[in-house]
Amino acid sequence: MQTTYRIDPAHSTAQFVVRHMMITNVRGAFGKVEGTVVYDPENPAQSSIEAAIDVASIETRDAQRDTHLKSADFLDADKFPKITFKSSKIEGSGGEFRVSGDLTIHGVTRPVVLQVEGPTPAAKDPWGNTRVGASATTRIKRSDFGLTWNAALETGGFLIGDEVKIELEIQLIESAAATA
Repeated sequence: MQTTYRIDPAHSTAQFVVRHMMITNVRGAFGKVEGTVVYDPENPAQSSIEAAIDVASIETRDAQRDTHLKSADFLDADKFPKITFKSSKIEGSGGEFRVSGDLTIHGVTRPVVLQVEGPTPAAKDPWGNTRVGASATTRIKRSDFGLTWNAALETGGFLIGDEVKIELEIQLIESAAATA
């Protein structure tokens, strides 16, 4: 039986990790994640995921960097206010899934595969809602999405790495009216 869930933006994050100056990793997160998951535990291939991230909600613990990342040099939040994902294929069982789909960043859509752990067993919150959680990871090259701004280092290499690790922590609330 399919169950429809909505992503709880207050308890979900989309984080990223990218190499800085070829010596350390810098982490950031987007605080506003929304979307819908339709999950069929009997037939996971019939499940689907659609999600959107508000680009303006980026936070890296440095206001100047956040402003630069929202600018036309990077994500261009005014022109491309959302990062989106739509699943096309879900494979796996037992809490380990490979979710293939289309990721759109900066107006460019590319296929990606998310490695997903979950969903967790369902739990009731204090308000009577049924909740489940899941974690997912993937790696992308930011240049594949037209995010090519960089600066050469005097000692060789570049200021910002091309590979970006994406880590998702998603909490879902069952949508009672939408459950099939």
